[in-house]
Amino acid sequence: MDTINLGATGIKVSRLCLGMMTYGSKAWRDWVLEEAAARPLIRRALDAGINFFDPADIYSLGVSEEITGRALKHFGVPRHQVVVATKVYNPMGEDANERGLSRKHIMHSIDDSLRRLGMDYVDLYQIHRFDRTTPIEETLEALTDVVKAGKALHIGASSMYAWQFAKMLAASDRLGLSRFVTMQNHYNLVYREEEREMIPLCRDEGIGLIPWSPLARGFLAGNRRRQDRGETTRAKSDAFAHSMYYRDDDFRVVDRVSEIATRRGVSNAQVALAWLIAQPGVTAPIVGASKPGHLDDAVAALALALDADELKTLAEPYQPHPVLGHN
Repeated sequence: MDTINLGATGIKVSRLCLGMMTYGSKAWRDWVLEEAAARPLIRRALDAGINFFDPADIYSLGVSEEITGRALKHFGVPRHQVVVATKVYNPMGEDANERGLSRKHIMHSIDDSLRRLGMDYVDLYQIHRFDRTTPIEETLEALTDVVKAGKALHIGASSMYAWQFAKMLAASDRLGLSRFVTMQNHYNLVYREEEREMIPLCRDEGIGLIPWSPLARGFLAGNRRRQDRGETTRAKSDAFAHSMYYRDDDFRVVDRVSEIATRRGVSNAQVALAWLIAQPGVTAPIVGASKPGHLDDAVAALALALDADELKTLAEPYQPHPVLGHN
């Protein structure tokens, strides 16, 4: 698999990142795959050339990190051959200090994440959301100390408003603190609000985009029809997807995806991913996989070169959406 630089760093990552939210404990979400079912999929990803893995502390309350670390160790993957990310921000307990981006929580959380991963460091330590209750300077100073301690090589961010991210970048530069190298943002064919401000900001600042939900929770795979909320356990219980992806204009986008997929003799998922990979600034979409075919489609999308007319056809029906995904 081809590789690309992770933002403005020298680290090379595969053009796909395996999202680890799907793997963990059913006690957290009933659609999650537990370790025995997850491991063959992780093996398949490695065999396909994926070297970039993205768990988070909140995923199955740490179990996703444990599964990630144990799988890589089980398969004998040398630590220097993989790029492992994780995230901090979400509540990990009932205590008021077990959440957010305070210095106290960051310092505690990085140690907990490394313990669960069974690693000495992560390649990318990401803030999962923006914390309105903690001074930006406190967060950045703590993240810089995490990097200086060798517990993370680089820092990244995830969904927030562009003005919030711009303030954080400016503070990093002003104070000489560690700078974010990636933005993990919500971006796909039926949610393109990031194109207005966040993506231009990131491209101007040399920050790599690693979009989450590249298939809109499976909506772009084309297996849902109007008035159909999906048959999988996750689809039936996914209030976020139901609030975002089931408008008439969204289905018009899916119709375009289906037309091109049929003409090309490929799956809808391949077309939707190929469109995203072709967008300027995109480093590696974060793909989830609960079945082998999900991975196979993602890998096949890398070889699907859409022409200018196809890219225009896919983009044309999009209509503005409410900004969601930042909380």
